[in-house]
Amino acid sequence: MLTRKQLELLDFIKMRMDRDGVPPSFDEMKDALDLRSKSGIHRLITALEERGFIRRLAHRARALEIVKLPEAMEKPGFSPKLIRGDRTDPPRGAMAVSPVHALELPVMGRIAAGVPIEAISEVSHHVAVPGSMLSGKGQHYALEVKGDSMIEAGINDGDIVVIREQSTAENGDIVVALVEDHEATLKRFRRRGNMIALEAANPAYETRVFPEHLVKVQGRLVGLIRSY
Repeated sequence: MLTRKQLELLDFIKMRMDRDGVPPSFDEMKDALDLRSKSGIHRLITALEERGFIRRLAHRARALEIVKLPEAMEKPGFSPKLIRGDRTDPPRGAMAVSPVHALELPVMGRIAAGVPIEAISEVSHHVAVPGSMLSGKGQHYALEVKGDSMIEAGINDGDIVVIREQSTAENGDIVVALVEDHEATLKRFRRRGNMIALEAANPAYETRVFPEHLVKVQGRLVGLIRSY
């Protein structure tokens, strides 16, 4: 059974494909469903794909294919209606939910050994981030974590880290560091005289030490988003 929003999105995609021959953009879907961010559209698209109603075609922009439709949508005069179970009464004693200021940040790819930040020129998608997570002024971006070298700092493979762009760091900061202008890594920063130590938070990985001129700080970790 699809939720109301899932039905609305599937109906909008079908209408646009019938009319134009191509699916709508994520911005158009967001506006049509009156959502605040495209991350909500990503979740709805994923849910429809998991249920077998649509298929995403790899390596093509705006590539969606409708595989099947719910029986209700095949009937003349169909219009999406609230489905039982889409909304429920809050639990007894639940606190009211207050609106939270959120901003969209570009996810600039993965942070992994051998991938220079400068080489990541395309935004893979956007993620909504609470405004309270953004630290001070300056530009922020997000990266997907690859690997388990920072697992004991609570940073797991597949997490999204929020990074504030800056070129300096204090001892103990978790930073995006560019090593020898070609290798980017997420590690804890330590200065040892004229040397820089990049510490993992996993005993399986050794601390790496470089002359300070070989390490450029690209940003500091200010937040983390985890999907379950």
